[in-house]
Amino acid sequence: MTCDRLVCANCAGPVSEGRCAVCRANRERLHQESPFGALTPATLMALLIALIAVALVIRQAA
Repeated sequence: MTCDRLVCANCAGPVSEGRCAVCRANRERLHQESPFGALTPATLMALLIALIAVALVIRQAA
């Protein structure tokens, strides 16, 4: 999950901006939860397309 669209309940600002201590703490927690937590959906889609392309190339070579 990314913090791009999350709104802080403490300061009502976007969590991605880190306006208050609560925003900054939650932003750090989200980024540390998983190695893929900081990846955007577009990046994940690009990785999936690249993986499919590699699989097709390997299949054609075999």
